[in-house]
Amino acid sequence: MIGVRCDRVRKTYGTAVAVAGLDLVINDGEFVSLLGPSGCGKTTTLRMLAGLEFPTGGAIYIGEHMVNNMPPAKRDIAMVFQSYALYPHMTVAENIAYPLRKRGVPKTERGAMVMKAARLLQLETLLDRKPRQLSGGQQQRVALGRALVREPQVFLLDEPLSNLDAKLRAHMRAELIELHQRIRRTMVYVTHDQLEAMTMSTRIAVMKDGILQQFGTPAEVYNRPNNAFVAGFIGTPSMALAEGELFRENSRQVVRTERLGISLPLGHVALDASTQAVPVTFGVRPEDVVLGSGEHDALVRVVEPTGHESIILLDVSGIVVTARAPNDVRLRPGEPIRISFRTERLHVFERQSGRRMNADGPADVERIRGVIGSQLTVSGGRE
Repeated sequence: MIGVRCDRVRKTYGTAVAVAGLDLVINDGEFVSLLGPSGCGKTTTLRMLAGLEFPTGGAIYIGEHMVNNMPPAKRDIAMVFQSYALYPHMTVAENIAYPLRKRGVPKTERGAMVMKAARLLQLETLLDRKPRQLSGGQQQRVALGRALVREPQVFLLDEPLSNLDAKLRAHMRAELIELHQRIRRTMVYVTHDQLEAMTMSTRIAVMKDGILQQFGTPAEVYNRPNNAFVAGFIGTPSMALAEGELFRENSRQVVRTERLGISLPLGHVALDASTQAVPVTFGVRPEDVVLGSGEHDALVRVVEPTGHESIILLDVSGIVVTARAPNDVRLRPGEPIRISFRTERLHVFERQSGRRMNADGPADVERIRGVIGSQLTVSGGRE
């Protein structure tokens, strides 16, 4: 059963394109995050799902019904905003019950429905309080309760945790995960925080400039980013990216910059024997930098202790690379060190388009073939 479907959805404001031909299928009961930087189209997409904006083109389906011109009240959705928007003169119970009162639910039934939502959100002891008597996290839970009490088909959440401090955000992330596991309703969550998206989502839709860049599980977008943008956006600390050329050198495949050469495992990218150098962007994640031994000289630039580990910024032949180190490793800025890369995990992207070139398995060969055309061959796919 389909929870939400966007079929070539487009939204323009004059000549400005906010969302460009979005195709997205969200299954019933999924928790999907719309992730991207400011101006990528994620909030506009959510507002179109809610009926607060109408698409310029394409079709939006909730369940089996196209809702392009359907008013919000008839879409069987509930929306939670960044602002809690609680009524200050009402108690917690009255705030949660307000949507039921507007829908004409008899007063005798409201109490049981409010208590059911309050129990799910651990608000039973706070029902008589006013919003000013609540903490930020408690107010956020009341806003969730007001949405939950309607028992909608789809929940739409627009950066609901962005007003909370770091500790409370972590706590509320866990509460949202548990809530979704209990109610099993479709949730669409807008955020610019990739940590929120990675920890809570069934799948993540990464957007840039109104265009969907990748839609997959957190593991897929982290381990197999479709392009250089996704690679650099997903991950904390982010992937180090640099420009170079990819070519065959005798029986090896090599990525080379002016001062650095990295040999890749055979078949990492399937290159034809006659292939000339291919302009690429390559990237390495911090956990794939091995400190203390290897074939590359590096210079420690910055050491950032985080408690359980340290984040190390290195200069490797003019390229800035980030590495992780255990908290018992003592390094100082300006100190030389030898490093190596886990080359089987090096990410390679065609420079002009940014598209992924790694041969992650035989099924990827046809996808890769389109990246640099006849420069790729079927041999050498790697699981």
